[in-house]
Amino acid sequence: MDPSVNGNDFKNNNCIDNLVAVKRSLKLSLEKSKTLGLALEKAGPRLEEINQRLPSLEAAVRPIRADKDALVAVGGHINRAVGPAAAVLKVFDAVHGLERSLLSDPRNDLPGYLSVLKRHEEALRFLGDNCGLAIQWLEDIVEYLEDNRVANGRYLSNLKKSLKGLRELKNDGERIHLDGGLSRAALDKLEHEFRRLLMEHSVPLPMSSPSLGEQACIAPSPLPVTVIQKLQAILCRLIANNRLEKCITIYVEVRSSNVRASLLALDLDYLEISVSEFNDVQSIEGYIGQWGKHLEFAVKHLFEAEFKLCNDIFERIGLDVWKGCFSKITAQAGILAFLKFGKTVTESKKDPIKLLKLLDIFASLNKLRLDFNRLFGGAACIEIQNLTRDLIKRVIEGAAEIFWELFVQVELQRQSPPPQDGSVPRLVSFITDYCNKILGDDYKPILTQVLVIHRSWKHEKFQERILLNEVLKIIKAVDLNLETWVKAYNDTTLSCLFAMNNHWHLFKHLKGTRLGDLMGDSWLREHEQYKEYYSTVFLRESWGKLPGHLSREGLVLFSGGRATARDLVKKRLKSFNEAFADMYKKQSSWVISERDLREKMCQLIVQTVLPVYRSYMQNYGPLVEQDASSSKYAKYTVQGLEQMLLSLFLPRRERYGSFKARPTSGKFDNGIDLRRTASAVV
Repeated sequence: MDPSVNGNDFKNNNCIDNLVAVKRSLKLSLEKSKTLGLALEKAGPRLEEINQRLPSLEAAVRPIRADKDALVAVGGHINRAVGPAAAVLKVFDAVHGLERSLLSDPRNDLPGYLSVLKRHEEALRFLGDNCGLAIQWLEDIVEYLEDNRVANGRYLSNLKKSLKGLRELKNDGERIHLDGGLSRAALDKLEHEFRRLLMEHSVPLPMSSPSLGEQACIAPSPLPVTVIQKLQAILCRLIANNRLEKCITIYVEVRSSNVRASLLALDLDYLEISVSEFNDVQSIEGYIGQWGKHLEFAVKHLFEAEFKLCNDIFERIGLDVWKGCFSKITAQAGILAFLKFGKTVTESKKDPIKLLKLLDIFASLNKLRLDFNRLFGGAACIEIQNLTRDLIKRVIEGAAEIFWELFVQVELQRQSPPPQDGSVPRLVSFITDYCNKILGDDYKPILTQVLVIHRSWKHEKFQERILLNEVLKIIKAVDLNLETWVKAYNDTTLSCLFAMNNHWHLFKHLKGTRLGDLMGDSWLREHEQYKEYYSTVFLRESWGKLPGHLSREGLVLFSGGRATARDLVKKRLKSFNEAFADMYKKQSSWVISERDLREKMCQLIVQTVLPVYRSYMQNYGPLVEQDASSSKYAKYTVQGLEQMLLSLFLPRRERYGSFKARPTSGKFDNGIDLRRTASAVV
């Protein structure tokens, strides 16, 4: 056999074996692939789960990849950050544990409530102080983890965002966010309790207006000591929480309302009167006396009590605070209205009565000067101080101006005609009474003080004699006016009646008075002597002439002369009747002001006329009484004549007038008006 053939067979056998082996291998691989496919199919969901956990696993594994030194240090950083954070959380839980107590009513247990609130504030301060520290430590550890790549970037980003939010909350309304507004609610409750305590114990002071002048004691503190202590305790907590201004607002509102309620009983509507509502000071004259008493009562009782109470409650806070609080109370309660009323009086029309009223105002303010300085001193009461200074300045300037111009006003009256009824001009009666008042104990010291101050403003000295000399000038001007007016009458008898009236008025009303003492005894005696002189002349020149009409000359009552005598009697009675009627008619409109002088003069007239008339009628009356026309001649009975004479010179209904004069400097726009208290020269 050919060897080449055998060799080919061998090769073929090897190829078959290889193919079989490949086939077997492929079959085995196919079976394994199927088995692996089934296994992969079953492992799919698990792989997906593993895939989702890979990031966290990667983060957990990352520290293994970090630097060894960084891994060693990270533990200390974490402990330092977690410690403060854990303490903050513990206190935060404690804060919320106080919520029930702080939402209760403080009046039930005020000391306990304040104690809980104080602990709450301390806890909040701890949180406020340590939150920032905890946040800082947490920020440090995040920065450390980031720098050393110890943690996942996305994880670190979330941490940074959370920490940023915490820091923003800390910097914006820290306490509100820390306790959810619990602190604010508790403080609101304390403010409500502060108001309640004040309102329940602020009772208007009972008073009776007519008895104000008799009350001299200072009102005690209007709140019990226990209440004051509670208010102070509440105030302490509210001030610690920056609520002082709210406390002051509540306090001023309640206490000023209480003072106003106390003043309501005094009927102070007159304080609102404006200058346009009255023509002169006399229309509100009665209110000025009330004003002084009411102001004194308000200052010494109401404002004094508020001053003390403000000091008791706010003394621990500081002088400026409680003084400011007191200033607001007095302003809202009505002290400004008192001062503005005084200013209104100073703006009214000038007249002599106004001088006395201005002096009354000055006396009231001067009496309260020390109280004003003590109660309303300091910057807090600057408005009250300014209004008071302005009022005093107006009062002093107004009073001085009226006083110094009074002499000029009296002189200007000289040009006016005297009264047509011969009575005492109201100028005379007013000026004498007025000067007596300003020389009296009530007004002289005040007027002197006012003039001293006024001249000091002009750098001039004042001596008491200046005041006395000015009054002397005024009275001498009145004397000169009287001399001028006596000469102004055309009727001599009326002129005498006028002179008699006025000389007696001056003597009678000034004798034994301050003004009379100033004028001197010789001056007074001179007026008394002038009265006697003019009364004698008046009687002689008027009623003294009537008896001459009843002459007995030629009356011979024998048989042949009765007819002649009857004719003479008729003629003389007719002459007497006509003279009497004319004189009575004329003088029945005349007035003798003083009752004693009037009665004396009437008696003198009766004594002058009646005896002669009685005797004449007894002797010669029968001659005419038998005549058919006897009533034409025997017109008056003795009793009737006496009654007529005794009814002479009676004052008519009181007449009101004005004492007006041309202004010399524009200061007296309409002259000086003396209605009600002074009379015009008519």
